[in-house]
Amino acid sequence: MSIIENDVELAIHLAETAGQILKTVRSSKLIEGKPLGGAGDATANQFLIHALKHQRPDDGLLSEESTDDKARLEQSRVWIIDPVDGTREYGEERVDWAVHIGMAIDGVATIGAVALPGMNLVLDSDNPPALQPMPETPRMLVSRSRPAAEAVAVAEKIGAELVGMGSAGAKAMAVVRGEAEIYLHTGGQYEWDSCAPVAIAQAAGLHVTRVDGSPMRYNQEDVYLPDLLICRKEIADKVVAAIKTL
Repeated sequence: MSIIENDVELAIHLAETAGQILKTVRSSKLIEGKPLGGAGDATANQFLIHALKHQRPDDGLLSEESTDDKARLEQSRVWIIDPVDGTREYGEERVDWAVHIGMAIDGVATIGAVALPGMNLVLDSDNPPALQPMPETPRMLVSRSRPAAEAVAVAEKIGAELVGMGSAGAKAMAVVRGEAEIYLHTGGQYEWDSCAPVAIAQAAGLHVTRVDGSPMRYNQEDVYLPDLLICRKEIADKVVAAIKTL
């Protein structure tokens, strides 16, 4: 068994391999819709937890698809993973779903790899793409099926264009990649929904906080982390000010 010593390289390899597994499950054409999402989640999760236990046996682990082992609360380094972020989109054979492999160190999202298997892309916290020039009209990402009322109201206040998209990881990486300038979420999330994307967004030089401006904190006893703001620093003050008027 080979051990990958570099944590980011390991995260990239895990995200990429899980994405390949998920595409193989989907291409079998033996399952579809919601059952496909469940099969993909379970299959990718089994690979990831076994691989992480072999590669990093001394680290903590929190996965959306596994029982929470509270022993992680006593550990400094904790892997926080979402085997399929955007299960609905995965089951519908869309491309806006992701695999999240993140690590929090002392509660801070520090290492991240997000695979976008439908686009054959993996982004990571060591080599984020350079930010693109700001457009005249900022674009705000919202859920394609249920846009949060707060995000819609903020977009109206700052004159942003709304862009619908699937998973949290796909939205966050769209800002990193320059396809949008704002991702504002208030509809409820958990640590695995944002840890890896936040690590990458921070490394890219974006503004990353909760909607009240407080920092994102991970490896907490209660893993519910319901809101998130990722946006270009040039417009962060304007977005935060608009949020405060709601």
